[in-house]
Amino acid sequence: MTSVALYSEQPILTAGLQAAMAGLEDIGLSAIFADLDPLIDHVRTSRPSVTLVEVTAAVTIATLSKLESTAGNAPIVLWVDAVSVELVSQALAVGVRGILRKSLPVELQIKCLRTVAAGGLWVEQALCDQILTSRRIILTRRERHVVSLLAQGLKNKEIAHASTLSEGTVKVYLTRLFQKVGVHDRLELALFALGNSFVDAVPEPEPAAWRVSHRPAVDPGIRPPQPREPKTSRAWHQQESVLLN
Repeated sequence: MTSVALYSEQPILTAGLQAAMAGLEDIGLSAIFADLDPLIDHVRTSRPSVTLVEVTAAVTIATLSKLESTAGNAPIVLWVDAVSVELVSQALAVGVRGILRKSLPVELQIKCLRTVAAGGLWVEQALCDQILTSRRIILTRRERHVVSLLAQGLKNKEIAHASTLSEGTVKVYLTRLFQKVGVHDRLELALFALGNSFVDAVPEPEPAAWRVSHRPAVDPGIRPPQPREPKTSRAWHQQESVLLN
C-alpha cells in the first residue's frame, strides 16, 4: 500500500484529501503534520512511500534539501497553488519528484501520488515548457525509446531489460543523449522528454554483430539467387524521422 505523509497548514485541505482517499485500498495518509520538524522526524523513522508538502512560508529550498536528505528513497511532492519557474527548478534540483497543483481534479492528484511513489516524475506540460526551452532535435528510434523509459522513472538495469540491451550499452546511450540534448543529468533529460512531443522515428541500423549472427548459412559452392530488378522505375521510400519540437 502507498503511504503518504502530509504536511499542510490548512485543515480543510487535509480533510478533503482524507475524504478522497477514504475508499481507496492501495493508498492512504500515514500521518498528518502542521509543522515541518515532526514531519522530518516521521520521514526519517517511518519511511512513507511519498511525502506531500504544501508550499507555505515555512517551506524553503534549504528545508526541502534537508527533508530530501532525510527521506532517502522516499520521494517528495510539492502541493502548490501557484509556483514560479525558479522555485520549481530549484526544488527539482534538490530532489523533489513532483509539482502538484491543488486545483487539479482529485483523480489526478491521486494519480500524481501513485506515479511518484512508483518512481516516476510529475511535472505538468506547461511547466516543462517553461523550464526547458524546446529545441528541434533528431533522435533515433532506439534513443527515443530509452528516453521515454527514463522519463517513466526506470533505472538503467530496468531500461536495459525493457530494451534488450546491456546495462553498459544503456549508459553509453544516456551519455550520448546528455550531449545531444544539452542536459547535465537524468532529471533534465526526463524533463526534456516530458516537455517535447515525439513525431515519427529515425530507423537505427542493427549492430553489425546481430546482422552477422542472423545471416542464413550459404554453401560457398552455390551462388544464391540474385533479386530481379523491377521493370518499372524503383520506388524510393523515405525514412521515418523523429523530431522533438
